[in-house]
Amino acid sequence: MRTRADVQRCTGALGAVVDGIELESIDDDGFRVLHDALMEHQVLFLRDQHLTDEGQLNLATRFGTPSVYPISKHFGGTQALHEIVDNPDSPPDADGWHTDITWIPTPPKVAILCALEIPPYGGDTMWADLYGAYERLSGPLRDAFARLQVRHTQGPEFWERFTRIAGTEHLDELQTAFPGAVHPLVRTHPVTGRNALFVSGMFMDSVVGMHPDESAWLVSWLRARVDDPNVQVRWRWQVGDVAIWDERCTNHRALSDHYPQDRRMRRCTIDGEAPAFTPSLAPA
Repeated sequence: MRTRADVQRCTGALGAVVDGIELESIDDDGFRVLHDALMEHQVLFLRDQHLTDEGQLNLATRFGTPSVYPISKHFGGTQALHEIVDNPDSPPDADGWHTDITWIPTPPKVAILCALEIPPYGGDTMWADLYGAYERLSGPLRDAFARLQVRHTQGPEFWERFTRIAGTEHLDELQTAFPGAVHPLVRTHPVTGRNALFVSGMFMDSVVGMHPDESAWLVSWLRARVDDPNVQVRWRWQVGDVAIWDERCTNHRALSDHYPQDRRMRRCTIDGEAPAFTPSLAPA
């Protein structure tokens, strides 16, 4: 029996609300509908799901291999699920445009986020369309950017937060183990064949081969491409909501305007492939 899901787009750029699918017990047909909607709309929102830990992991496994956070994995960790907790003692730290963990050679391809505790106001999440950011470029810039590569690193704020929590004992070891990664500035999606401007504002460090002042200027300009509200969607959370997004063609940011109220989410990501620019895959 075919799944009868209702998919309603949120904006002209990206995002859709999906009704008629129960993620906890999703079957093969339901997953095909979900996957096709994700490829089309880049981020999906499903209300009143209340996924269990097991249900979230089972859903993640349908997309591929659930990711273990690289630093945890380095020390032998195997847990793919983790909670993001904001409270007076743990301020939010994701209020900046980014794609998750681009500082490794193979960043995640999909993320799944479940709302466990939501404040009365604030704490929305926003997503930006990297296809749209690319398509708004002029032809000459598209041609020039197709030849560029960008170095992604954790950045000094990341390591400052790490040392506050874990101390400095393993700092040198981790900075050696995770020195950053180089990715193409234009990324071709391996499923849709569409090109995206592969920016990750919190993690972009420099443009390979450019003088430092040229690189700093261009990185700043690239970060601003997702500030355009015409390539954004914003979601107001309710407890039990689930968001699923394609990390390969979106940026996201978790707004911090709820602080110091409590906000608790459960997240997992799915292992991805090395970003690549493949002109032959681009749709005709």
